[in-house]
Amino acid sequence: MREILDNSSDKAIARTVIALGHSLGLEVIAEGVETEAQRQLLLELGCTCYQGYLFSRPVPVEQFTALGRMPALAPE
Repeated sequence: MREILDNSSDKAIARTVIALGHSLGLEVIAEGVETEAQRQLLLELGCTCYQGYLFSRPVPVEQFTALGRMPALAPE
């Protein structure tokens, strides 16, 4: 995801992976999302699930479980 905003090849790869996943009936989760701009571009490409530092740094399992009880971030 690091260069998806500036590199047309990375963007094309992401678009293709998202389309392939959807065509197979799979939910696609983008990993390594670090900025809101990356999340917005992925949303525009059809990806609605994300994981990465934008949402949380790595945490111990106990803290992760507590995060799961928090309200989800809704896309704008």
